[in-house]
Amino acid sequence: MEKTRIVITGVSVISPIGYDKDTFWKNLTNGVSGIKPITLFDVSKFNSKQAGEITDFDAKVYLGPKGIRHIDRTSLLVSSATTLAIKDANLEKTTYSGDELGIVVGSTYGSIDSISSFDFQSLREGPNYVNPMDFPNTVLNAPASRASIFCNATGLSTTISNGVTSGVDAIIYASDFLRMGRVKAIIVGGVHGLTHDIFWGSHNARILAGSKPGTPEICAPFDKRRNGMVLGEAAALVVLETLEDAIRRNAHIYAEVKGYGTAFEPKIAVSKDYQTDGARKAMLDAICSAGLTIHDISCISANAYSGVYGDALETHAIKEVFGMRANLIPTPAIKSMTGECLDASGALQTIAALMSIKTNTVPPTINYQEHDAECDLDCVPNTCRAVPVKNVLINTASRIGNSSSLIISKYKP
Repeated sequence: MEKTRIVITGVSVISPIGYDKDTFWKNLTNGVSGIKPITLFDVSKFNSKQAGEITDFDAKVYLGPKGIRHIDRTSLLVSSATTLAIKDANLEKTTYSGDELGIVVGSTYGSIDSISSFDFQSLREGPNYVNPMDFPNTVLNAPASRASIFCNATGLSTTISNGVTSGVDAIIYASDFLRMGRVKAIIVGGVHGLTHDIFWGSHNARILAGSKPGTPEICAPFDKRRNGMVLGEAAALVVLETLEDAIRRNAHIYAEVKGYGTAFEPKIAVSKDYQTDGARKAMLDAICSAGLTIHDISCISANAYSGVYGDALETHAIKEVFGMRANLIPTPAIKSMTGECLDASGALQTIAALMSIKTNTVPPTINYQEHDAECDLDCVPNTCRAVPVKNVLINTASRIGNSSSLIISKYKP
């Protein structure tokens, strides 16, 4: 039985380098960095002081002024992106009923600032003195639920909490759900809002660039100077439909979700060796499920985030999968410009992939200066490249062992 084809019919992005897909793509291909000094909270006591922060964001532009005063930043970001995705997909109110429309959002930390402030106030002043209007922000699925309310999506509202792989995992989950025929369209992706709590925890764990004394605060994937990630924030969503439904309503088709694979490698969290089994399996399963071979992959969107261990591990895994072809495939790391946007990263990579397919252009990896023999892939250093792009392999992985890979392909009728 032939597998039901899943296509992308809408796109939205709110990121440090653009609040719409065209600006996002223009800045990506021009190598514009969205990493800048943090203004959302005080970082004077930290060694690291930069992030991929979204500045001048005003939710009222997207959602209107009513009913948003008590909604947290992360929920506002994804709700705003949801309205943009619906508009881009030309999903009118009469296109599908609420029961035929769903939302799946990758969000591991939810509205963590709201959770911590609510709990702290409750402990300090007593539960009778907290504002009950703030309580809905404290549940993990608050971002997805808020977005569902704004667009009246009642067919499905799901939160995927799986760390950096959440955005891609959400797309995989939504694709499988569509194939079951439960809904007609799903708005899917990931969101991460920049918060003091996550920044504090990451800095104390010494996994941020510049957090260790004497190290530069730079986001330089695959570069020998890399010493940790720079956090970012974003909301990135795509609209998925079956090909049959997309054609029926004459929707614009950006690309096709061709294949995907997932794996878990528990030894990563406790081993200093390069444990590549999980990443290798995810890539191979994605290629196999897409009905492709390693020779069909035009470009690899790297998970590389400027991590000393993570970037090298991904390099080793790619070489194990692609062999002699590994150094011939453009493998950019867009996190060099956006920072590590955690749950939103995979969805950002997906949008970059479909724009690569649309324009036959591969974005660069910026800040690349010093060669590292451990990371000797073709990372498209510092300048974008014009190449034919038909199939993009998107890699995501977390330091605790999750690996998820997704293949986005040029749509062929």
